Amino acid sequence: MAFDFATPVERRSPKGDYASQKWHRYDANVLPLWVADMDFCSPPAVIEALRARVEHGVYGYGEVPDTLTETLCQWSAHHYDWSIQPDWQQWLPGVVPALHFAAMALTKPGDGVLTIAPIYPPFLAVAERTGRLAQQAMLAEPASPGEPWQLDIDALEAAITPQTRLLLWCHPHNPTGRVWSDQELTQLAAVVERHDLWVVSDELHCDLLLNEGAQHRPLAAMFPELAKRTITLWAPSKTFNLAGLTSACAVIPDTVLRKRFTEATKGFLPDGNVLGLVAAEAAYRDGEPWRQALLAVLRDHRATLQARVALWPGVTMSEPASTYLAWLDMRGAGLGDSPAKALLERAGVALSDGAAFGCPGFVRLNFGTTASQLEAALARMDKLLKA
Repeated sequence: MAFDFATPVERRSPKGDYASQKWHRYDANVLPLWVADMDFCSPPAVIEALRARVEHGVYGYGEVPDTLTETLCQWSAHHYDWSIQPDWQQWLPGVVPALHFAAMALTKPGDGVLTIAPIYPPFLAVAERTGRLAQQAMLAEPASPGEPWQLDIDALEAAITPQTRLLLWCHPHNPTGRVWSDQELTQLAAVVERHDLWVVSDELHCDLLLNEGAQHRPLAAMFPELAKRTITLWAPSKTFNLAGLTSACAVIPDTVLRKRFTEATKGFLPDGNVLGLVAAEAAYRDGEPWRQALLAVLRDHRATLQARVALWPGVTMSEPASTYLAWLDMRGAGLGDSPAKALLERAGVALSDGAAFGCPGFVRLNFGTTASQLEAALARMDKLLKA
């Protein structure tokens, strides 16, 4: 089946009919390549499932259907070689709330919540928002331009104190696009065990591994001894472009840990989004052909971006092995302290500012858009960056 990833979809309407953070935050002359939200229509199977549910006409309080939990079990077994159970699944409206609930469930005020920067900005806010102690380590920068970022195990160890209780981990990594090596994950698991830490493993981008033949292995599956201390977070939002339907899942094998997490959510969450649950089930059940077609498109766009970055003096990029996000080092590009601001004001291209991720001088670029829209944005950037 052919899918259309080439035709631009109107997402900015004068009336706000298609109200979109990505497209409405900036003026109409700005091309947005910032927030992790693709410009492609979701899989036809999802659209059809939503249409059928909408036509039912009644949108009362819903519950997570057994068909959804079974579908996710099948997806996990097939794609990750991890046999999970339906009762391990705690569905909730998004991964960001889950990070905060985990902090409230597993730590007390004053306990340390450890993040490793650069990192998706909400990670950095969890400790302050929950009255915990913010702790941070840094990844090791590429040894030479174009090489991958690395987990700095010594920096991680140095950041851990007797107060540290929770590690917020991102696997694969946002924003660098790293798919962590077995060696790095083994070192991480040893540190977690040695310091008796809880772990939240945000695996939101795990179904978007770009290299041919790559397969995701959840942290809790790769190291079964960690399962009793790990909350794994999944969602169809990035893979199938369903972010606005707010549906995610915390997979928690350990009964006691699951109860603590569930108790922490009570009174803070609405009942399940009936349309989000329908979309999630359709995506995991019938979305695989669309996903494979998407991956081919993203590989092409990654190659296009790499070729362009090579023409920009003072700009480097480590090849992202996952997702549709590229992490660009612009500290040598001569754009001042805020390259993102300079690109917005002087080129009319909106990128995510690396400062929000803990790394000023970098930008995150979303290439999950049509080839024509990507080319238009890169052409604007050429005028500012090309030698």
